Amino acid sequence: MPEQKIIRDSLMGRDAPPLDPGEVVLTEFTPDRRIFWRDTAYLAFLGSTVIGVMMVVLQNPHVVIGVLGAAAAVVVRAVYLSSETLAARWQMTDRRLLGPGGRRVMLLEIETVRRLMGDVQVVTKAGDKHLLKHMTDGPAVVATILAARDKRRKMQAKAKTA
Repeated sequence: MPEQKIIRDSLMGRDAPPLDPGEVVLTEFTPDRRIFWRDTAYLAFLGSTVIGVMMVVLQNPHVVIGVLGAAAAVVVRAVYLSSETLAARWQMTDRRLLGPGGRRVMLLEIETVRRLMGDVQVVTKAGDKHLLKHMTDGPAVVATILAARDKRRKMQAKAKTA
């Protein structure tokens, strides 16, 4: 089998942790630009709505300025963070998830995997939470991670009984 390459961590500017002997990269999860901008639009709408309602309740006469300012703030933030957010890569091996910034999650430590808007949240048994942001097909990512975790559990149980 050809040697597997680990992709350089674009966020931290260093190589991702090396693979263990026999460890194989199964897949890579990357953010989707379209989902990123869709989520940004949702947040801008939600923020504008909340600010607008608050300004009406507080009887502020500048509701339009508040609504536009809230939307503009979300969009400016998105423009500023887009290159960093869209560079984040998660790799799944047969043993663990390797994420940006040196994040490592052993498959056997994963308790819950769920969708949050366009994101996928991975929660470990210890309570650590990791977010795979702006996934194109969230349900498929959840299913892939859970299938790999369950396969790893079966392998470990089989090894214990042997």
